[in-house]
Amino acid sequence: MPKIIFVSPEGGRTTVEASDGDSVMQTALANGVDGIVAECGGAMMCATCHVYVDDDWTSAVGEASDDERGMLDFAASEVRPMSRLSCQITVTGDLDGLTVHLPDAQI
Repeated sequence: MPKIIFVSPEGGRTTVEASDGDSVMQTALANGVDGIVAECGGAMMCATCHVYVDDDWTSAVGEASDDERGMLDFAASEVRPMSRLSCQITVTGDLDGLTVHLPDAQI
């Protein structure tokens, strides 16, 4: 099973196992990771699952779609070039070790 590493704004790291096909958001919720609110449940309607993909992983996860970039305009925290909605990142074996940083706020 791939492992996903969530880094809190304070620098704390939480490593969890993920299932292929789940989203990074689903993985966070299933493992009680603080910092992912996911008000819309993954429908790309709220931007409360905003994360910053670690620089080493940006090419592996790919770029945000136009719709995702539009929704990121509503994120509560600063949007950066490596910002993504975690509901839009699908876990695969190629993402084993994926590191995402959580923003200061989601709401």
